[in-house]
Amino acid sequence: MGGWRNWYQELVNSKPLFLTIYTTVIVGIVFSSFYVFSAVYSPSSASANWFSSPPSISHSPVAASSYINVAPNFSPTLKVSAIPPPRPQSRSKQVKPIWEVPQTKRLPSLKSFQLTKELVEQRVQDNIIIMTFGNYAFMDFILNWVRRLTDLGLSNILVGALDTKLVKALYWKGVPVFDMGSHMSTMDVGWGSPTFHKMGREKAILIDSVLPFGFELLMCDTDMVWLKNPLPYFARYPDADILTSSDQVVPTVVDDRLDIWQQVGAAYNVGIFHWRPTESAKKFAKEWKEMILADDKIWDQNGFNDLIRRQLGPSVSEDSELVYAYDGNLKLGVLPASIFCSGHTYFVQAMYKQLRLEPYAVHTTFQYAGTEGKRHRLREAMVFYDPPEYYDTPGGFLSFKPFIPKSLLLDGKHDLESHFALVNYQMKQIRTALAIASVLNRTLVMPPLWCRLDRLWFPHPGVLEGTMTRQPFLCPLDHVFEVNVMLQQLPEDEYGPGIGFREYSFMDNPSVPKQVKESRLEVQLCDDTLIDCQASSNTSSPGILRFPRHSSEETFKTVFSSFKDVKVINFSSMKNAFLNFTDKTREERFRRRVKRYVGIWCCVDSHTPGHIYYDMYWDEKPDWKPIPPQTPGDDHPPW
Repeated sequence: MGGWRNWYQELVNSKPLFLTIYTTVIVGIVFSSFYVFSAVYSPSSASANWFSSPPSISHSPVAASSYINVAPNFSPTLKVSAIPPPRPQSRSKQVKPIWEVPQTKRLPSLKSFQLTKELVEQRVQDNIIIMTFGNYAFMDFILNWVRRLTDLGLSNILVGALDTKLVKALYWKGVPVFDMGSHMSTMDVGWGSPTFHKMGREKAILIDSVLPFGFELLMCDTDMVWLKNPLPYFARYPDADILTSSDQVVPTVVDDRLDIWQQVGAAYNVGIFHWRPTESAKKFAKEWKEMILADDKIWDQNGFNDLIRRQLGPSVSEDSELVYAYDGNLKLGVLPASIFCSGHTYFVQAMYKQLRLEPYAVHTTFQYAGTEGKRHRLREAMVFYDPPEYYDTPGGFLSFKPFIPKSLLLDGKHDLESHFALVNYQMKQIRTALAIASVLNRTLVMPPLWCRLDRLWFPHPGVLEGTMTRQPFLCPLDHVFEVNVMLQQLPEDEYGPGIGFREYSFMDNPSVPKQVKESRLEVQLCDDTLIDCQASSNTSSPGILRFPRHSSEETFKTVFSSFKDVKVINFSSMKNAFLNFTDKTREERFRRRVKRYVGIWCCVDSHTPGHIYYDMYWDEKPDWKPIPPQTPGDDHPPW
């Protein structure tokens, strides 16, 4: 106290100039102290606003600081271990929010995109970084992946680019990106190809590189989508070194606990897994990387499974959902397949719906039409962001109300005969709709597709035993149709004009603009013997047109030319709606095209080969039956 008195007395006795200086210093200290305290204790500091989600996001994520308040994922009788609060992470003021387009016209040096601890640290929140990687061919998947996360309020995101074209493209989109230095092709890579396996090795290299930085890592494939903020879930298992997804299709739990490791017989899937930077995890990542680099025939996922199952068990403790794995020290947890979904548990079983759970993620596995099939499935689920022109295409859309007799859908046994009878009945309506869409140059909105039997790569009894697959079920389009072929640019002189199509959920998608949904013509098919059923563009009432069944190509063109500005033409039915093409050459090309649109069902267990070809023109073959090829010469599509 005496020191303060002496300092004050000295101040009073000072000359005016020094008195001014002292006063300025004191005022500066007071204001600085006020600023610091307000920044620390204010709930809405400037730095928080800088990295917050856009105000347009309607659903708020669980705040990182509230992770410890999440209800524990175990029964009340189990011992609850305390979850430490997340470690706060500072960020550089120079880091821009995601989606903020750079103002400069010059791309920074590629060296600035190299992966470093400092680069990762700029984006880390609560010591966690979320990563994916890919090449330019998967640009739309990557943008969708990032958009879904930012919509959930997450910004601790980094994308690895396997080619410089993607580095540049993501940079100009405002997406945090680093160059993996792989110089990989910008083209799509087929599953199982050498380039596909090379991408898998890049994943192991990346994980081995990032873990020593000391951050938790959520590594994801680009063909998956986040539906709910998963970070609170991972925080419930602070002792886990690795939490991995799996290809499990039979539920082991009916709530949101981890899957019971003793009952998981399927492979662990490396498309979604969370790593902590523990010594055990780093040791495992290093050995996994070295294993697959030493032998380019080892698929990264197979290597992961072989290595981590080297030792599996016992449980970490009597009450723990984790298991000791790998070297007996690594603690592993298997994410529940019901809410960290595969393409089967989400699109076929809809397991999360049946168990009344909220899914965190869906990974587009268990599908049959390559990258195009993955994209279409996400579109069916309305979790894929397309550009605006996708939702308002030139020429407009054509849709129809499908009809299925109750007997085909529900009666009798669920077997090959009933399955193909159901699918063929729907296929014929779709074939008619494709013809009308082609004539009117409109994009067809596909109807929902119902199946009685599941489709897999191996023999099965119709649905897999123990799964929650209901019969019948709403099946993905790629179970029957070759989505990748439907999107191919086939030569018009051989296959006629291309026919655009959209997913069955298209008109329910909130991204479809109001002007499209409200510009609609309802077409009611009628018998031309009736007085009020004439081939005319006169509507019986606003927005409703009665139109004769069995109409030809020319009739369609004449009548509907008056409705070119209508965005959506919806038919009440497709039964007997179209008679024929006027131009026989065009009809032949159309037939050649749509025959290639359908694929196979697989597989019976009593015959080799076990697949059965769908036939778009099954109804023209009186003796057609759903049987597999009887000889090697029969083993080809019906065209």
